[in-house]
Amino acid sequence: MNFAKPPVGMLPQDRLDYSAITQRKPLKLPGGARMVVWTITNVEEWDPTAAMPRTVLTPPAGGSPIPDIPNWCWHEYGNRVGFWRLLQVYDEFKIPGVMNINGTAALAFPEIVKACVERKWEFLGHGHTQKNMQKVANERDDIRACAAAIEKAAGKRPRGWLGPGLTETWETPDILAEEGYDYVADWVLDDQPVWLKTRGKPILSVPYTQENNDVAMMLIQHHKASEYYERAIDQFEQIYKDSKGSARCMALSVHPYLMGAAHRVKYFRKIFQTIRKKKDVLFWTGSQIADWYKKTGPKPPA
Repeated sequence: MNFAKPPVGMLPQDRLDYSAITQRKPLKLPGGARMVVWTITNVEEWDPTAAMPRTVLTPPAGGSPIPDIPNWCWHEYGNRVGFWRLLQVYDEFKIPGVMNINGTAALAFPEIVKACVERKWEFLGHGHTQKNMQKVANERDDIRACAAAIEKAAGKRPRGWLGPGLTETWETPDILAEEGYDYVADWVLDDQPVWLKTRGKPILSVPYTQENNDVAMMLIQHHKASEYYERAIDQFEQIYKDSKGSARCMALSVHPYLMGAAHRVKYFRKIFQTIRKKKDVLFWTGSQIADWYKKTGPKPPA
């Protein structure tokens, strides 16, 4: 059930205590590393019988035409072509991949799933369909269906979750914890993992990104392609500096129909050409970050 008003104790600030990052016990990474970078590729399936979630071309007569062939095809290009360009970059720089994927997309694009399974990528739940989690008929059923579809396609249930458009209801962390998820990436509020309280056992929040996200950068802010590289490096340099005394995490988020476009992918490649030179930077998956923090970070709240 989606609540219009939050039940008692379910406001965001009720789920975690304020904590200044400079006043925490230092976090240490293995091998003397300073920070972790994880890169998330979002693969989605857009329903051509519904209005497109995002558009590159405004219909000449306005409104939301169905079918919306230009915008559906713009997105589908990413799954047919753009993803494979991004995959070449991951292979070239030996980056452990993370696939954030709809349950329906996991079944609709078996070639993509196969390529990721062969490379031992991690799969995150991303809603069963590409729909606001506040608008699905039953949130728990949707979360279960997504996990089941990913398990069927990839052979393993997802441990992590990132909602479509980072959308949640007041209950999402509770349901995720109850359904066996280890971590969630919707809560973009820190450069280190943090524990979130739920009505049952706590769930870990792993740092994601809204700033180094190609949807925000290209579709909302309308930057040119090179902005992705420039911002990623600026952010990397500052977080690397911040991590001198205590480990930090940095996320990069891409979508095949955006950063996989022919005029953009070279800027994605340039990021790794630069930061791969740092020997004290780890490239991990979300599960690796979660396992490290559970072992070395503060204990979850009772």
